[in-house]
Amino acid sequence: MKFTPVPAEKWPINQHDSTREAVYINHEFLVQVFAEANGIKRLTINLTALGAGMRWKDGISWDALQVIKDALGFSDQDAVELYPAQADIVNVANMRHLWVLPEKVNFGWRHKQQ
Repeated sequence: MKFTPVPAEKWPINQHDSTREAVYINHEFLVQVFAEANGIKRLTINLTALGAGMRWKDGISWDALQVIKDALGFSDQDAVELYPAQADIVNVANMRHLWVLPEKVNFGWRHKQQ
């Protein structure tokens, strides 16, 4: 999967987050990269197609998220998707967020090294 960098002057308007570092697009996805604390990168991913109510269409698969993470240069890093406490839910658009971590997590499955 290939992505084209979007020049900063064409980035989507985002008035609440000045940590955006890059924006990428292809025929199916728009991905924004944000610098979070402690070397963490947040990938905000949405489909480019619009659905009902002029909202981005929903339905990004786990497989697509993995391919997107890898295509943007994070194939050697773990990423997590957070399901927050009920009081912290913010659900204003059909987008997914992956937090790419600078170090591997100490949980999850790993292939055994030979």
